[in-house]
Amino acid sequence: MRRAIVLLSGGLDSSTTLFLARQKGYKASCLIFDYGQRHKKEIISAKKIAVAAKCKYNIIKIKLPWKGSSLLDKKSKLPDRRNIKGIPSTYVPARNLIFLSFALSFAESQKAQAIFIGANQIDYSGYPDCRKEFYQALKNVIRKGTKTGVEGSSVEILTPLINKTKSGIIKLGMNLGVPYQLTWSCYQGGRFPCGECDSCKFRAKGFKEARLKDPISAFVRQ
Repeated sequence: MRRAIVLLSGGLDSSTTLFLARQKGYKASCLIFDYGQRHKKEIISAKKIAVAAKCKYNIIKIKLPWKGSSLLDKKSKLPDRRNIKGIPSTYVPARNLIFLSFALSFAESQKAQAIFIGANQIDYSGYPDCRKEFYQALKNVIRKGTKTGVEGSSVEILTPLINKTKSGIIKLGMNLGVPYQLTWSCYQGGRFPCGECDSCKFRAKGFKEARLKDPISAFVRQ
């Protein structure tokens, strides 16, 4: 059986990606990152999703002491989408590159053939490390800079959601049986989703356009 490493954050995209990897016949192992984000809620959700998918998971704890993002600094105010110009303050410097470096090392050590990441460049906040160009460049780096790459059996980086709308991702996930009631998208770490941050708004937009009810909508903070 083919093996894959799946980056799992506990949100809509990564959870859908995990279930898609399983549907494609991969034996998936999940990497969940505790990188000093504003809250641990997404880590709890990621663990629940991995268990629901019957997949093993590892929690990787790393520290980014230089901050540089409102997702890393609780004293920083999360941006209002209406006032965002360019890349928002929720961008974490080189986050996906850091995560993928860990995943690549894990994949090579475990002889996994692929790494799945739920990156999306359609309904997203404009982060540069979510674009197709980034992953195309990274594939060349892997071919040139890893043992598997120079030996001709490079680990694949798979981004199956890269060109899908949020509504398309949700419809796909519903067909795959993704337990969206277990997912967490909100940048805030409160008891309920705030309904106001970028991530909450993209989630709400996706369910609305898919003409489906979000299973956690009743718990959005009023």
